[in-house]
Amino acid sequence: MSAILTSIQPSSRRFNTHILYTTFGVQIVVFNASARYLNAALMMDDVSVADVVSQAGTPVYVYSLKRVLHNFRHLKRAFAPVDARIHYSVKANGNLDILRALTRAGAGMDVVSGGEIFRALRAGANPKRIVFAGVGKSRAEIKYALEQGIGWFNVENALELAYINTIAASLGIRSVRVALRFNPQVTANAHPYMATGHGAAKFGLTGQALRDILAAAEQYPHIDFAGVHIHIGSQLGDSQATLRAIEKLNKLIQPYPRIHTINLGGGLPVAYQRGEAIPSIDDFAAALTPHLKGRQVLIEPGRSIVADAGLLAAEVQYVKRQAGQTFYIVDASMTELIRPALYQAYHEIVPLTQSTKKPIIGQIVGPVCETADVLASDRALPPLRTGDKIALMTAGAYGMVMSSNYNARPRPPEVVIDADGQSWAISRRRESLDDLLRYER
Repeated sequence: MSAILTSIQPSSRRFNTHILYTTFGVQIVVFNASARYLNAALMMDDVSVADVVSQAGTPVYVYSLKRVLHNFRHLKRAFAPVDARIHYSVKANGNLDILRALTRAGAGMDVVSGGEIFRALRAGANPKRIVFAGVGKSRAEIKYALEQGIGWFNVENALELAYINTIAASLGIRSVRVALRFNPQVTANAHPYMATGHGAAKFGLTGQALRDILAAAEQYPHIDFAGVHIHIGSQLGDSQATLRAIEKLNKLIQPYPRIHTINLGGGLPVAYQRGEAIPSIDDFAAALTPHLKGRQVLIEPGRSIVADAGLLAAEVQYVKRQAGQTFYIVDASMTELIRPALYQAYHEIVPLTQSTKKPIIGQIVGPVCETADVLASDRALPPLRTGDKIALMTAGAYGMVMSSNYNARPRPPEVVIDADGQSWAISRRRESLDDLLRYER
């Protein structure tokens, strides 16, 4: 059965949830090549999510390394015409088992803090294949990065350059490779909180600021101005804004032959709900690569590698009917998954056991003492009862990394299913009540 399932691939343009296949009399409903219903049981690869929950409890994150590596290799193939170097964006999901698997598969790392550098190195990343980005690096973080021999700095203002140059000199480092982050003042087709390339954003340098820095390059003798960086936003709805940014960037750097590297950042989209039309990775790459020939290309994907490789499982604690509505109060909340509260983000929600009962409209809410603690509004779901288990799909990106202990809630465990699709282990244990007080007097 596993060999048959690995050949099933969803459409490149749509997230075809609830696609039904019948193979040798077995009905299979596919979310993607790893997440599917099999004989009414929600599976991640060859592992029953219910079996994981029975041992790990709820709430719990479950990740498929098989899917992570599939997404990474797909992206690598798509950008093969320009031999792009892929640096995984650690901020999307910093789970050490995921970082180790991607490092072994050949990925570099994109980090935005000293803590992420530490995680990447602990996972075995080559420091020369780490890109250190971020709009507000502290001098302590810059010093730590230089001491570790980090390969690239993405720089966003002139004072940051001065810090890097001075600290490099004090450490006896002759040359630090830098990519200047260009703000092309292009508005991306993305959620306002995820758009980073427009003029009002805090990110990057204007074209004039970039030219002024390069004109004064002799002031930074310990810096090698080897590249430029652009990242105009996340969940990009099309490639047009990125193309406009690349066109502006190519014109801007034409007078500077020593700048040979273009870092495209990330932002590649992921479909979160059924029937959602998005550009495929292949379409994005086909649109962009003709404009990148002759350059060394770096890309920094995160969400597109891990989002659909993860889910968050939860249990219904209460069913409450009030003011003509049905509330399902579950044991997951905005402290485990803040995206719905922060971005009004949509996550498909399904029961762990497939049901043929007629759906009803319900509100999926958490126990946190905030009105914003709503995981899903007005969802059509089969009637749920106390004790039923559900899964929030496509939760592998910006879930656990954005979790908190608000309301003194211990954070959930993370379970990782190995690349063989069959063995699994608790990668990060559930926090205890003692953990909440670990750093207090």
